[in-house]
Amino acid sequence: MKGGRILRVLVATAIALLLVVGIWEGYKWVGQQTGDYWPGTSIDLPASTDDLTMPHAMDIADELFEEVRDGRARLPLYLFLLKKGWFTLQEAAIGFTLGLTVGLGLAILMLRWRVAERGLLPWINVSQTIPLIALAPIVVTWGRQQDLPDMLSISLIAAYLTFFPVAVSALRGLQSPDSDHVELMRSYAAPWWTVLVKLRLPAARVYLFPALKIAATLSVVGAIVGEISIGTKTGLGRAILEYAQRYAVSPERLYASVIGAAVLGLLVFGLVSLAEWIVVRRTGEVTS
Repeated sequence: MKGGRILRVLVATAIALLLVVGIWEGYKWVGQQTGDYWPGTSIDLPASTDDLTMPHAMDIADELFEEVRDGRARLPLYLFLLKKGWFTLQEAAIGFTLGLTVGLGLAILMLRWRVAERGLLPWINVSQTIPLIALAPIVVTWGRQQDLPDMLSISLIAAYLTFFPVAVSALRGLQSPDSDHVELMRSYAAPWWTVLVKLRLPAARVYLFPALKIAATLSVVGAIVGEISIGTKTGLGRAILEYAQRYAVSPERLYASVIGAAVLGLLVFGLVSLAEWIVVRRTGEVTS
């Protein structure tokens, strides 16, 4: 069963990748045949199809094996991006952990005291209206004044994006158990924390794991934005910024860096999905 599911995921991923490449190359071919107009009209296509704006997919793939400078050493681009991605993954993991802790803590606080929900929930929603690109320099400046390493400051930026979906979804999940079930536990004189652990948290799983998948990908976004904002010399954000400045010379490298960021986002999404599968399977075995 497990092997069949993994095979289906791999096949679906391969088909999706081929579909994206096919659409990319098809759009490029049409644009080159019509001079960047919609076929049979004088309406411009949304994006130019020249090689600078839209490199061929194969050229991007070939660029992954070209050597780039990494300090005094030279590495193939794919190894260079793996090295940068590993650093970004560490920042995202710290931010994800912090965001999960803060978000779940806020959800439990708002569940325990209704006045906390009325007072905090509007501000939690308002917090997400602040542009991240404006917040990042403030967080970094504050972190440096406190002698914190830039890695931790970047992780705080990732945590800022991460805690919101966790807090909102966890609160909804914790409030989801039927009132009859809650009253039954109270009739047995179960303490509030026992009700939370035995009833509310298991019920919140259905709401929490989808939020964790979103939070995991947002942690990668926050880490990359943080790296770009402070100009750190490490991480995928630095690679994207560096290759964006050299776009006219080698656009393929920027595309490869962006694809690397997308792959990292898919990786953390897959890890959370794997954790969900393990928890659901274990819960099913215990129930049976």
